[in-house]
Amino acid sequence: MTVPTRFATLFQTAGAALVLAAGLAACKQAPPPPEPVRAVKVVEVGSSAYGTAPEFAGEVKARVESRLGFRVAGKITRRQAEVGQHVQPGAVLAQLDPKDYQLAADAARAQSNAALTNRDLAAADLKRYQGLRAQNFISEAELQRRESTYKAAQAQLEQAQAQVASQGNQAKYTNLVADVAGVVTAIEAEPGQVVSAGTPVVRIANDGARDVVFAVPEDRASLIATGSPVTVRSWSANAPALEGTVREVAAAADAVTRTYTVKVAIDAASAPPLGATVYVLPKALSLAGAQVLKLPTSALRKEGQGTAVWVLDKATMTVRSQPVQVATADGNEAVIASGVTPGMLVVSAGVHVLSPGQKVSIYRDKYSKAEPGAEKAVPPGGASAKAENTANTATR
Repeated sequence: MTVPTRFATLFQTAGAALVLAAGLAACKQAPPPPEPVRAVKVVEVGSSAYGTAPEFAGEVKARVESRLGFRVAGKITRRQAEVGQHVQPGAVLAQLDPKDYQLAADAARAQSNAALTNRDLAAADLKRYQGLRAQNFISEAELQRRESTYKAAQAQLEQAQAQVASQGNQAKYTNLVADVAGVVTAIEAEPGQVVSAGTPVVRIANDGARDVVFAVPEDRASLIATGSPVTVRSWSANAPALEGTVREVAAAADAVTRTYTVKVAIDAASAPPLGATVYVLPKALSLAGAQVLKLPTSALRKEGQGTAVWVLDKATMTVRSQPVQVATADGNEAVIASGVTPGMLVVSAGVHVLSPGQKVSIYRDKYSKAEPGAEKAVPPGGASAKAENTANTATR
């Protein structure tokens, strides 16, 4: 073998080794790319004033509402009352067929006339026997019998007269008459219907005092005391607010809604129309002005059976999950009862793309001249919380 041939063999062997090494290198799995550092917007936890107050929907009602019905049974022949009609005392609202009651009254008058005749006859006999007794023609016992007959006839007459008055009243009761001034709010029977005594026919809201009626859940019913002030606001933007006081709080919950009915007394002269819907703001339930910890709702996320937020560790620029307890809502913000303290930096947007221990950076608006993380925002209502960012996350 010549020298050139030997060199050629060596070159071929080296080339094969290089090809084999390149193939082995190609078979190795490429390392995963590094996790991106996400830019997040954060808000610094701080105390701020509670800005909203609980409102309830209420209805204006008459303090006294009467359900009127006939005092006798019968068939309704006419109804004069209409819903929304204002009636005065003595106005006829509906009528029954009076024929049977008129006949009974006629019969009672006839019996009264018969009893009057018997009484007059007994009185004449007694007078005659008194004269005979004065002449000693009859005994004292006979005179006493005549006196007893007269007294019995007098009692029968009085009974018949009372029956006449009773039957006369029964005939009058066939007219349903308003006994108070008010507004007809409902009709519960129609002409042609046979009703028994006491069956409601017309409902009347009495003129005078007005109440606003609303319902509260049982966890707040105990906080509303009788006599506490309440602000009532009409749905109309131009109507002034009214001040009222709690007059009554139901002792038991409604069987269907499981809420407690509250009645508020308001001035009848300035009260909205009957049936109007109003806003009711019980001052006993208002927390306006109280200092609380609030976070935007975009910062909250579901974790297990509870709620959590991402807290930023500014030293390592990583996030960790922090469970929190939400007390209530204040507008578009959540009031936090526990879990965070003033000064913490909480991620306010993009919480769904983060994981525990993930590296992040604070997002800075390209139009802002301030240093990243130096922006401050005051929540509505004079809140003192400092906001460094309030929008969505961005990926670098």
